Amino acid sequence: MTRATGDFLEKIMSGKRSEIARLAEPGARRRIEEALSRAPRVRSFPAALAAGSGLRIIAEVKRASPSRGRLVEHYDPAARARDYEAGGAAALSVLTDAEHFEGELAHLEAARSQTAIPVLRKDFILDASQIDESRGAGADAILLIVAALPRTAVVDLLGKARGLGMEALVEVHDEEELRQALEAGARLIGVNNRNLRTFEVDLEISVRLAALFPTGILKVSESGITSRADMKRLADAGYDAFLIGESLARSSDPGAALREWTR
Repeated sequence: MTRATGDFLEKIMSGKRSEIARLAEPGARRRIEEALSRAPRVRSFPAALAAGSGLRIIAEVKRASPSRGRLVEHYDPAARARDYEAGGAAALSVLTDAEHFEGELAHLEAARSQTAIPVLRKDFILDASQIDESRGAGADAILLIVAALPRTAVVDLLGKARGLGMEALVEVHDEEELRQALEAGARLIGVNNRNLRTFEVDLEISVRLAALFPTGILKVSESGITSRADMKRLADAGYDAFLIGESLARSSDPGAALREWTR
């Protein structure tokens, strides 16, 4: 597995472009179209984050990370998804990148088939073909990382996702990226406290950007959240939901941890 050294974002792009080229092959395109024709009805990701009371968590289903290596040895994404839903997760995020996170699209399909809550495909989405592939696998939302995309691509890919009935969690890390996301028409924005170029984590990034959001935007804080106290502080700053991965992945009883945090 690639470790988080140098510019991780640049390292991952070449691999993703190769994947995208394979999706354009006639056989792959035919399989995507067939999957789209039988895709399940979309579950509203934004509605799940806006509904109910308490702290709303997007629980991440992942086996490994570039910075920490393998997190879960006996990995069963369907069982983990069931545990997260039972623990009170508002939605799921499933890592599907193979090279850096040991993920695959089948993990998303398995997780979604066992739950009734919406599922985000968390990957490095650069092309419309990946969005078709995501919807065909049952994804209800996708991740768009502003730092990984040209400005016009954010607009185009956001429009593509919405055309299929999905929403995009548009991820930013600083003031300029937040401005770009808002200009692109994003209504669901995640602030990643992790710098994807250095992998340094700082919750103060979410705190600092919170005041810059206009009304009407669903705000998600991502990465580095390790306790209910972290979430309470960020909720007080204005965040609607929290994406949590490593803390849950490393827990011996992730369902119990979620119940404690979402109470």
